[in-house]
This record gives sequence, C-alpha cells and structure tokens, in this order.
Amino acid sequence: MRPQSVCILGGTGFLGTRLCARLLRSGHRVTVLSRDRESHAHLRVLPELVVENCNVHDPAELTAHLRGHDVLINLVGILNERGFGGAGFRRAHTELTRGALQAAISAGVGHFMQVSALGADEDAPSHYLRSKGAAERLIREHGTRIGWTIYQPSVIFGPGDAFLNRFAALLEKIPLVFPLAMPGARLQPVHVDDVATALALGVAASAPARRTFQLGGPRVYTLREILAFVAECTGHRRLILGLPRAASRLQALLMDFVPGRPFSSDNFRSLCVDSVCREDGLALLGIEPQSMEGAACLYLGPAEDNARLSRLRRLAGRRAG
Repeated sequence: MRPQSVCILGGTGFLGTRLCARLLRSGHRVTVLSRDRESHAHLRVLPELVVENCNVHDPAELTAHLRGHDVLINLVGILNERGFGGAGFRRAHTELTRGALQAAISAGVGHFMQVSALGADEDAPSHYLRSKGAAERLIREHGTRIGWTIYQPSVIFGPGDAFLNRFAALLEKIPLVFPLAMPGARLQPVHVDDVATALALGVAASAPARRTFQLGGPRVYTLREILAFVAECTGHRRLILGLPRAASRLQALLMDFVPGRPFSSDNFRSLCVDSVCREDGLALLGIEPQSMEGAACLYLGPAEDNARLSRLRRLAGRRAG
C-alpha cells in the first residue's frame, strides 16, 4: 500500500480526531485544515499531524492548501444552526461541499470522501437531511471529474460522543420522570472507531469506489431503548414518559429557544426518518461492528467513574512519591 497524502476538513472533532490517529498509524501523511489551529490543543498528542489555518469556505485559499494531496475527506457537519430557515445547514453542508469539490478538482486531488448521514435526501423533512442530500447530489454530478466515496453513518457513539453522553447529562439533571420526544424513532448506532476504519479503508483503496456505504451497528434500537440503556449504565433510573408526536413537536419548539438547543425543531423532523441501513456497508467492507452494549458502558456510568478515580489515585501516588 502506497502511503497517501490526506487532507481533512472537520478533522478536529469527535470522528476526525480518531480518524487522524488511525491514518497516521497506517503511515499516511495527514493535514487538517482549521480556522484556528491554536484552539485545538488536543491534537498535539499526534506529533506527526499537520494542522494549518485555512478559511475552508474560500475556494482559492482551499485550492492552494490542497495541492499535492491525494485524498480530501470532508467531515464537516452541524446538528443545529443559529437561525431557523436552513441557511446555516446549507452553508455548512451543501455550499462547503460545492467549494471543496471545485477546489479538489482544481488542485488535482484524485479522491473526494464525504461523511454524510443515513436518510440524507433533498426531499427529506429536515434542513439537516436536505442539505446533506443536496451535497451528495453535487458529488455524484462531479463523478466524471474526480473519484468519490460517500459514507452514510447512523448516529455515531464512542468515548466523548455528543449522543449517549448528552443523554447521560440530561438524566442526571432531570429527576424522576424523563419526557422523551419521538420515543419510537429508530436508529442504528455505530461506533466511532468502526466509521474511522471504514474511512481508512477508503483511503487505502487502490481506486475510489464511486459508491455510497451505509454504516450502522449490529442492532436497531428505538430512542426509548437507547435512553433506557444509558439510564441503566449510569445508574440514573427514571420513568421514561414517551411523548406523542404533537407533544414532541411542541417540546422541540420550546427547546429551540433554550441555550445550546439540546433538542430542536429540525432535530424533531430528522427523527421522523428512520436512521437505519438498507444495506450493510460495514459487512461489505469486511468490518465487524462493535455493539453499543459492549462498548458504551466502558465510558458511561460507574465503570468510567472507577477508571477515572483510579487514574487520579495513580497520579496522586506519583506526586506523593
């Protein structure tokens, strides 16, 4: 396998950090483009990683940074926007993809890899899924000018995730009864390392696949089942009150104005579409998925608390010595 020169957009986040480490271990050269390289101190644990300042929304500047790279991976994604009309989603997902494609083609990059989402479709009910679907269409339209691969994961979990950990934080704050919107929504959570492995295989491939891989874990859950699992792992036993659709919509409308938007109207509309694979992309890639039950309790609840306390004790012992 010839080492590849890989450039990553969105490489400072949850998935990106794991992917960078994986690619570097495999001998690839990796560059991450960021608006402010100094604000990502956590990447300093990867001394071979190159982090460069770049306005990724400026095609000319992006083209200059991409010259000499074999692969461009776009991980940029947002779950909520500042406004309500979808402009933030279109800018982050669709317009950025358009500019990145143009820049990659101009710079002579051979392979464009995009992390999208299950349910992405220009006719989907949410701005999030529509903007992701429009980005996929742009990629396929450029298929004769650049090789491409699209990955559609379900919700991604793993240490430091914003999914199971958010439920854990909410369970701690909400006593007795937890009012859950869209309890019957169906998801197929996939481990972050399995997604990173799928992307790493795409980088190592001798030729771009020019196809879409749907990535999901070994089991489909309802949202109620996922919340009950997190409650069990963390020891926060709560009565889960599943809200009907009308009440779920009302909860989302109210949450639109809560700082940080833990749940939004656009999230509600996304949950109206099952995040479940029609085709097992991980199996096609030869990856055996990790189960949520086997992996998540290692970083949620008492098991993680004990591990953290053990680390603190070891540090205290070293200082005392």
